[in-house]
Amino acid sequence: MSTVIEQSVQARLVAAAPRMPNIPATLRYDGADPFAVRMTFPAPATLEGVDVCWTFARDLLAAGMEAPEGDGDVRVRPYGYGRTVMEFHAPEGTAVIHVRSGELRRFLEATSELVPTGLEHLHLDLDHDLAELMRDA
Repeated sequence: MSTVIEQSVQARLVAAAPRMPNIPATLRYDGADPFAVRMTFPAPATLEGVDVCWTFARDLLAAGMEAPEGDGDVRVRPYGYGRTVMEFHAPEGTAVIHVRSGELRRFLEATSELVPTGLEHLHLDLDHDLAELMRDA
Protein backbone atom coordinates (compact mmCIF):
# COMPACT_ATOMS: atom_id res chain seq x y z
CA MET A 1 0.00 0.00 0.00
CA SER A 2 1.36 3.39 -0.99
CA THR A 3 1.94 5.90 1.77
CA VAL A 4 1.88 8.89 -0.59
CA ILE A 5 -1.21 10.59 -2.00
CA GLU A 6 -0.95 13.09 -4.83
CA GLN A 7 -3.86 14.94 -6.34
CA SER A 8 -3.91 17.57 -9.05
CA VAL A 9 -6.16 20.56 -8.48
CA GLN A 10 -7.03 23.58 -10.55
CA ALA A 11 -6.20 26.79 -8.76
CA ARG A 12 -7.42 30.17 -9.90
CA LEU A 13 -4.81 32.83 -9.27
CA VAL A 14 -6.66 35.93 -8.09
CA ALA A 15 -4.01 38.48 -9.07
CA ALA A 16 -1.35 37.51 -11.54
CA ALA A 17 1.25 39.17 -13.70
CA PRO A 18 1.51 38.00 -16.38
CA ARG A 19 -2.13 37.01 -16.37
CA MET A 20 -2.58 33.31 -15.72
CA PRO A 21 -6.04 32.85 -14.24
CA ASN A 22 -5.99 29.06 -13.91
CA ILE A 23 -2.97 27.06 -12.90
CA PRO A 24 -2.52 23.40 -12.17
CA ALA A 25 -1.22 22.65 -8.69
CA THR A 26 -0.43 19.41 -6.96
CA LEU A 27 -1.38 18.49 -3.43
CA ARG A 28 0.84 15.84 -1.84
CA TYR A 29 0.55 13.94 1.42
CA ASP A 30 3.11 11.47 2.71
CA GLY A 31 2.17 9.14 5.55
CA ALA A 32 5.78 9.29 6.71
CA ASP A 33 5.21 13.00 7.49
CA PRO A 34 1.63 12.68 8.74
CA PHE A 35 1.02 16.24 9.91
CA ALA A 36 2.07 17.97 6.67
CA VAL A 37 0.57 18.71 3.27
CA ARG A 38 2.60 20.01 0.35
CA MET A 39 1.22 22.12 -2.47
CA THR A 40 3.40 22.57 -5.53
CA PHE A 41 2.92 25.20 -8.21
CA PRO A 42 4.54 24.80 -11.64
CA ALA A 43 7.31 27.09 -12.87
CA PRO A 44 5.13 29.15 -15.28
CA ALA A 45 2.92 30.23 -12.37
CA THR A 46 5.73 31.52 -10.17
CA LEU A 47 7.73 34.73 -10.10
CA GLU A 48 10.98 32.79 -9.90
CA GLY A 49 10.23 30.64 -12.94
CA VAL A 50 10.81 27.42 -10.99
CA ASP A 51 8.45 25.00 -9.26
CA VAL A 52 7.48 26.30 -5.83
CA CYS A 53 6.38 24.01 -3.02
CA TRP A 54 4.63 25.15 0.14
CA THR A 55 4.40 22.89 3.20
CA PHE A 56 1.72 23.43 5.81
CA ALA A 57 -0.35 21.52 8.35
CA ARG A 58 -3.08 19.18 7.18
CA ASP A 59 -5.16 20.51 10.10
CA LEU A 60 -4.77 24.07 8.76
CA LEU A 61 -6.25 23.05 5.43
CA ALA A 62 -9.15 21.17 7.02
CA ALA A 63 -10.00 23.92 9.52
CA GLY A 64 -9.60 26.69 6.95
CA MET A 65 -12.30 25.18 4.77
CA GLU A 66 -14.79 25.86 7.57
CA ALA A 67 -13.58 29.21 8.95
CA PRO A 68 -10.60 31.53 8.45
CA GLU A 69 -7.46 29.83 9.71
CA GLY A 70 -3.77 30.65 9.85
CA ASP A 71 -1.77 33.71 10.76
CA GLY A 72 1.57 32.82 9.24
CA ASP A 73 2.83 32.23 5.73
CA VAL A 74 -0.18 30.11 4.74
CA ARG A 75 -3.76 31.17 5.40
CA VAL A 76 -6.96 29.39 4.38
CA ARG A 77 -10.61 30.47 4.43
CA PRO A 78 -13.91 29.49 2.84
CA TYR A 79 -15.13 31.67 -0.01
CA GLY A 80 -18.69 31.64 -1.23
CA TYR A 81 -20.25 28.42 -2.32
CA GLY A 82 -17.81 25.68 -3.13
CA ARG A 83 -14.55 27.63 -3.08
CA THR A 84 -11.66 27.91 -0.65
CA VAL A 85 -9.17 30.77 -0.64
CA MET A 86 -5.54 30.02 0.08
CA GLU A 87 -3.00 32.78 0.66
CA PHE A 88 0.73 32.18 0.45
CA HIS A 89 2.85 34.95 1.99
CA ALA A 90 6.55 35.29 1.14
CA PRO A 91 9.05 38.17 1.24
CA GLU A 92 8.62 38.49 -2.55
CA GLY A 93 4.87 38.96 -2.27
CA THR A 94 1.57 37.23 -1.66
CA ALA A 95 -0.23 34.77 -3.90
CA VAL A 96 -3.97 34.38 -3.44
CA ILE A 97 -5.69 31.44 -5.08
CA HIS A 98 -9.17 29.92 -5.19
CA VAL A 99 -9.53 26.14 -5.20
CA ARG A 100 -12.74 24.13 -5.48
CA SER A 101 -13.59 22.97 -1.98
CA GLY A 102 -14.75 19.60 -3.33
CA GLU A 103 -11.26 18.89 -4.66
CA LEU A 104 -9.75 19.73 -1.29
CA ARG A 105 -12.32 17.58 0.53
CA ARG A 106 -11.54 14.58 -1.68
CA PHE A 107 -7.86 15.04 -0.99
CA LEU A 108 -8.40 15.32 2.77
CA GLU A 109 -10.65 12.25 2.77
CA ALA A 110 -7.95 10.25 1.01
CA THR A 111 -5.33 11.41 3.52
CA SER A 112 -7.62 10.47 6.41
CA GLU A 113 -8.03 6.97 4.99
CA LEU A 114 -4.25 6.64 4.94
CA VAL A 115 -3.65 8.31 8.33
CA PRO A 116 -6.78 9.03 10.38
CA THR A 117 -6.98 12.55 11.75
CA GLY A 118 -5.93 12.57 15.38
CA LEU A 119 -3.79 9.45 15.00
CA GLU A 120 -0.88 11.05 13.17
CA HIS A 121 1.44 10.43 16.13
CA LEU A 122 1.07 6.68 15.61
CA HIS A 123 2.62 7.02 12.15
CA LEU A 124 5.77 8.84 13.20
CA ASP A 125 9.08 7.00 13.20
CA LEU A 126 10.74 8.96 16.01
CA ASP A 127 13.78 6.68 16.19
CA HIS A 128 14.48 7.23 12.49
CA ASP A 129 13.87 10.99 12.75
CA LEU A 130 16.15 11.28 15.78
CA ALA A 131 18.86 9.28 13.99
CA GLU A 132 18.59 11.64 11.01
CA LEU A 133 18.94 14.68 13.26
CA MET A 134 21.95 13.19 15.04
CA ARG A 135 23.57 12.24 11.73
CA ASP A 136 23.35 15.85 10.55
CA ALA A 137 24.67 17.27 13.85
